[in-house]
Amino acid sequence: MLIALVVFVVVSAATAAGVITIGKLPDRRAARRIGLRLMEVQTPQEEEGETTTVVRKAEAGPLPALDRVLHQFGVGPRISTLIVQAGVKTTPAVIVGAAVAFGALAVISISTFVRIPALALLGAPVGATLPFLLLLQKRASRRRKFEEQFPEALDLLSRALRAGHALQAALGMVADELPDPIGPEFKKTYEQQNFGLPLNDALNELALRTGLLDVRFFVTAVAIQRETGGNLAEILDNLANVVRERFKLLRQVSVHTAHGRMTGYVLLGLPAALGIVLSFISPGHMNTLFTNSLGRMMLVGAAVMQTVGFVWIRQVIKIEV
Repeated sequence: MLIALVVFVVVSAATAAGVITIGKLPDRRAARRIGLRLMEVQTPQEEEGETTTVVRKAEAGPLPALDRVLHQFGVGPRISTLIVQAGVKTTPAVIVGAAVAFGALAVISISTFVRIPALALLGAPVGATLPFLLLLQKRASRRRKFEEQFPEALDLLSRALRAGHALQAALGMVADELPDPIGPEFKKTYEQQNFGLPLNDALNELALRTGLLDVRFFVTAVAIQRETGGNLAEILDNLANVVRERFKLLRQVSVHTAHGRMTGYVLLGLPAALGIVLSFISPGHMNTLFTNSLGRMMLVGAAVMQTVGFVWIRQVIKIEV
């Protein structure tokens, strides 16, 4: 009976403690969120030998020394602009380090496969460009999404202005209502002007981050309207209509150039597919390409020429609108 009584008391106490803890958990979470919010907005205390500043500081990456060296040579700001436009959270030092690693890996791979020092050295810049090509691809994809969402953002701004809201408040609505990437970009602009940066400067930062001509038109229209006056809502409606018509024309061009794109894909994949088929039909002949030094050189030359031909076809069918 004594053991049963002790077990009952322990279990009852543990159950009561769990119920109390679960009941107070929402209040603790709310208090924690409030504390974090107060820590974000409160003024930090000045430490000895330090001064408070409102200037935005760049986040330190895993290689701060290399970041400083790249900044001194003027390469860091250019890579930083590309990183911001691509929407990737990294630093220039990481990109340069990845370029060096991929370049060394390309040299080792080609030297192992071909055993020609000159050709292996030529593979170093090819491997080193892979991180930058990835950034360019991400930037292009992000720009396409931004361009598709931009007319909707202009319409939302126009409706907010017609409803009587200020342009600053309309920017905040776009930041809250629209998804990535246009929502976060407008949120940065809204927060910048909300913390004291002039609106024209904040909009110029938006145009710099996106690097799009349509955004530059929007920034110019807002700047002119603030200086000379006019119906900004009507201007935004006209700009949204122009952007939509341009997208319509781009899709028509894409339809007319579909044959050229398909030709490029077929010409790029046909040699590889033929090589796989021949490796099953006549493996002895195909193995000669991999075992003989001349055959390996022919494979490398074929890959280079195929890549050049594919890029050439893409440039021929690429039409700027």
